[in-house]
Amino acid sequence: MKRYVAEAVGTFVLVFGGCGSAVLAGDKIGFLGVSLAFGLALLAMVYAIGPISGCHINPAVTVGLLLSKKLDARYAGGYVIAQVVGAVVAAGVLLLIAKGLPAGYDPAVAGFAANGYGAHSPTGYGLGAALVAEIVLTAFLVLTVLGATDISAPVGFAGIPIGLVLTLIHLVGIPVTNTSVNPARSIGPAVFVGGWALSQLWLFVLAPLLGAVLAVRVYKAVRQPEVVITARQAEQAFGSQQAERDIAQARRERQP
Repeated sequence: MKRYVAEAVGTFVLVFGGCGSAVLAGDKIGFLGVSLAFGLALLAMVYAIGPISGCHINPAVTVGLLLSKKLDARYAGGYVIAQVVGAVVAAGVLLLIAKGLPAGYDPAVAGFAANGYGAHSPTGYGLGAALVAEIVLTAFLVLTVLGATDISAPVGFAGIPIGLVLTLIHLVGIPVTNTSVNPARSIGPAVFVGGWALSQLWLFVLAPLLGAVLAVRVYKAVRQPEVVITARQAEQAFGSQQAERDIAQARRERQP
């Protein structure tokens, strides 16, 4: 249960911090500030809850780790549910704060950092561009997670490249779709915006999952571990990288 609570809390921080920076301070900090908010939130959570749950806080990352056998399948459903719950609660708390303005706040009118394409893209990008951008940018994120948590990667540094790549992803993706690369992050605001946000939500669930599959294929094509470790041994990739190295080394020593 603790791992699910950790995932909910981590997703809350990501959505509240990232979307909150856009909703409450976007006109002051711009795209760069919002991008940094998402990246820094993820970086912080990698170290805060990574040892507990692995800090997926994104269904696409959970799918990527599941397909690459770094997560036991029995946990995957619980992770995704916890992530969505954390995102919706974060969006609800954020809306409560936003409505504290003297003139109030209407999420359906203001957008509430929801993801969209066409008329609801920040700069008018169409469905095709949004689909390609979300697939490719999610692949960047999941590939970085897989590489940074590989048994041959430096111990203790996974949060830095993962946080930085999420910042890069937002710098590229905000003008196109407000950047999702995370179905839970998209579901949270969409629940309160309703209407167009819910009707376009399918893209921001499907595209990140396709991006995760693409990342796993690329990862397997360019990096095949010398020693295959089980899902249970690797499920806490962020917090247990040294343990994975010890397991691999022990198996090598036992080989004739």
